[in-house]
Amino acid sequence: MKTLPQFLKKYFWDVDFSELDKEIYASFIIERILEEGDGKAVRWMRDNLDLAQIKNVLYNSKDLSPRSANYWQLIFNLKRDKILCLKKSFQKKQRLIWKY
Repeated sequence: MKTLPQFLKKYFWDVDFSELDKEIYASFIIERILEEGDGKAVRWMRDNLDLAQIKNVLYNSKDLSPRSANYWQLIFNLKRDKILCLKKSFQKKQRLIWKY
């Protein structure tokens, strides 16, 4: 099992941290670090996880906020129109489900 370093524990308050395997739950870990992580967490992510996998999460995640997705789109120089949570049709669906 590929466990995570203890300094990342604060980002995974809602799950059993000891059970997080970086290979099995890579997408979940990437999403959480992209959304909540600080510089140290992002450095760890970039050093320990595949860049193609990080980009894939950015393109396909439904859990990233538009604000975070926009920021990382600029950092990784990705095509904005390919990022799911930045598409207008996706944002309209979110608003219909959650009115507030």
